[in-house]
Amino acid sequence: MSSSLLEAVDVNAPVSVSWDLWKDVERWPSFLSHVKHVKRIDPKTFAWQLSLPGAEKEFVAELAEVIPEERIAWHTTQGVEHAGVVTFHRLSDTRSRVTLQIEYDPKGFVEHLGALTNLDKTLANYDLGEFQKMAEREASRIRGTM
Repeated sequence: MSSSLLEAVDVNAPVSVSWDLWKDVERWPSFLSHVKHVKRIDPKTFAWQLSLPGAEKEFVAELAEVIPEERIAWHTTQGVEHAGVVTFHRLSDTRSRVTLQIEYDPKGFVEHLGALTNLDKTLANYDLGEFQKMAEREASRIRGTM
């Protein structure tokens, strides 16, 4: 059984600010609560450590596509099987929408339970909310220096 989630958040920050926070994969733990560590192996490959309710997971993922201020896509090459994409949409000069889509194959009781109870969507919404706060603070800081 494959599972997927699709979540989005509108941010009071330009696409450039949203992009700057996401473009460096090693910064993702600062706003993705379940991502404990990301380490660059080479320019396209990263080792990840996750802490999920009831489970610790590790995997290696490769960036499949990076289009500045439009999208970042990845897929795993070792460990937990999943693929994802983050897309960036300009709503206005000062607003953007960030959309996160992840496809994964739940393994074991905890992952199946998370998919069935929508815990995965709850975590994604929480993390996008944390990202939104960070992006809006950064946009305010940039506006304040202008």
